[in-house]
Amino acid sequence: MDPSRIREKIGRFRILVIGRANAGKTTILQKVCNTSDNPEIYNIAGEKIDPAVLQESRERGEHDINNQMIFKSNPGFVFHDSRGFEAGGESEFNTVREFITRRSKETQIKNQLHVIWYCIPMDEACRSFTAAERKFFSQCDTGKSQSSVPVIILFTKFDALYDIAYKQLKKSKIPLEDAATRAPKHAEESFANGPQLKFLNDLPPPPKCHVCLPDMNKDGADCRPLIERTAETLDNEVLEQLFVSTQQSNLELCMKYAIER
Repeated sequence: MDPSRIREKIGRFRILVIGRANAGKTTILQKVCNTSDNPEIYNIAGEKIDPAVLQESRERGEHDINNQMIFKSNPGFVFHDSRGFEAGGESEFNTVREFITRRSKETQIKNQLHVIWYCIPMDEACRSFTAAERKFFSQCDTGKSQSSVPVIILFTKFDALYDIAYKQLKKSKIPLEDAATRAPKHAEESFANGPQLKFLNDLPPPPKCHVCLPDMNKDGADCRPLIERTAETLDNEVLEQLFVSTQQSNLELCMKYAIER
């Protein structure tokens, strides 16, 4: 099917973004949509919400996962935001689970949830999955049925591990310049054998994949690995073409899938 026909029929590619406070979610979405602007927010009826009204709700501690975030720079995406389970405890967990279940049962593709991006920040002391996050993977149907939604783990602020690797290399008497150069690779090698990936790989079943995202707050940050891995997880050809159609600026990805199809 022609990509323009797909966009006309389905509309937007729908992503749920889950993550703790300060996990870097907004920054990543801005990079994906190639903008520094904030998204416009719409309610479940498609009505635009005034930013002042939205701010008042946030100040009261209110949050609606059904609200839709759309960036003017790339309206091919619609994002839903979960503020992280630590913010609302059991209530927030149940809200997310109900949202995923309800969207999975939608009969029309345009109303379904297409992908979940789960953000885990690596600049926190624990740098591991919380009890609430473990509960999410054990109790939410994110990979056990035909209606399940693919989950991609985003290890955000990954560059925080570069600083740790640099300090470790310095202790081993490596010259400072060499330590700085080698720190990113050393961090990636240590992470590959660390507890985070072991936890993911032991899940029944594990998430579709993970992506490490360093330096997303810097100009020219590269989010292509996230885009490419997301495309690879989609086993529905129509959804795959819809997702690729949102990436007209990524000529390599567009050409790759044009050739494969």
